[in-house]
Amino acid sequence: MLDDLDTTRRILQAGTGSARDALERCITAAQSPACAHVFSRPMFDEARANAAQPGVEQRPLAGLAVSVKDLFDLRGQPTPAGSTVLVDAPAALEDCAAVARLRTAGASIVGRTHMVEFAFSGVGINPHYGTPAAFDARTGPLPGPARAPGGSSSGAAVSVATGAAFIGLGSDTGGSIRIPAALNGIVGFKNTARLVPTSGAVPLSTTLDTACALTRSVRDAIVAHEILAARRVTRSPAPLAGWRLAVPTGIFLEGLDPAVALAFERSLETLRRAGAHIQPLALPEVTDLAPIQATGGFSAAESYAWHRPLLAQHAAHYDPRVRARIERGATMTAFEYIDLQQARVRWIARVEARIADYDALLSPTVPILAPTIASVAPADGQDAAQDAARDATFFRANGLLLRNTSIVNMLDGCALSLPCHTAGELPVGLMVWHAALHDDAVLNVGLRIEETLQK
Repeated sequence: MLDDLDTTRRILQAGTGSARDALERCITAAQSPACAHVFSRPMFDEARANAAQPGVEQRPLAGLAVSVKDLFDLRGQPTPAGSTVLVDAPAALEDCAAVARLRTAGASIVGRTHMVEFAFSGVGINPHYGTPAAFDARTGPLPGPARAPGGSSSGAAVSVATGAAFIGLGSDTGGSIRIPAALNGIVGFKNTARLVPTSGAVPLSTTLDTACALTRSVRDAIVAHEILAARRVTRSPAPLAGWRLAVPTGIFLEGLDPAVALAFERSLETLRRAGAHIQPLALPEVTDLAPIQATGGFSAAESYAWHRPLLAQHAAHYDPRVRARIERGATMTAFEYIDLQQARVRWIARVEARIADYDALLSPTVPILAPTIASVAPADGQDAAQDAARDATFFRANGLLLRNTSIVNMLDGCALSLPCHTAGELPVGLMVWHAALHDDAVLNVGLRIEETLQK
């Protein structure tokens, strides 16, 4: 089991280790076969220089390794966002806000991480640069054929799971932090979107985009969030029994892979034995989301508005699966977009009223195990029937992977995914979530759940 950031910082504070040694271990992991297709631009020398700075070990991140998703600006570099069309874009003049906060806290940035092109998929596939294989942070490479890492923060997740970084800076528009967290046996925290600035990041949906992080533990998620949001999390000593928890029934629990259902139900039983009070909760409002978003949703409309000039010149160079989803936004009218905004406000109010009596809700992060990369690989033009079958498998998997997580984004909520599988099982995530600005409750409940499941 890899040490988390919290443990490593304690070792440094005790004087029994050095940030430079810890960084070298991360760089060794980053250069291992497990990190194939993880880093789009390694920055090992820059990271070493940062870790050697006097006084860096006294800062919150102590010169330790952090990776950055390819859609965030790093000064002096272009920001390709997983594409080929932006590879030669002008270099960023300054770091984006999230990166600047990480640097100020002492982060040693080991590199930019690969991602789904323009962040528009939950599966993790990138036809331009290859796809990193999912990796269980607890036990190592997954058995059998390589499996998709989840997206769109695919490289960020694998960098954390393999030990190449303690924090993976990523983004979450419909689940892009929590999905890869679940499929790689790590922790992903999607904070309330407004708490962390997204300036200096290539947008997918300006309404839904959230800058946030992947880590190896909930303790580390709190550290990362406090740095990114420039705020302190209010800690609670309340035991697990002191929190009011609910499991939404209906769509959240439909169509679960047997392994996901087993891990989730076993986790709930473990929590109940530890004193947790968990109630079932009907949440019928969720069924209203499909008609509310029938005209395409925020991601399609807002991404099309941003990509329209690029598509006019470079459409042929886009991943066809991504381009098709972006171009759907071209058909949304102005009145439909305004209707969508207003319907969302009303929907949020109804859901918040329904869940107001609970401190947090518990759901499977995603309903399925990671699909094999081969089953969702991009079309190669060699066999039309095979390409069509893979496209069908891809879009089915993408819809299922995004199903539970995207509900929280529409709610403008906050959510934590933490691993709930055991050794010998493929990774499964448990999602702890609530409405906007309940971040501290979600993190505190997550801490208690993590402690209980690890006993």
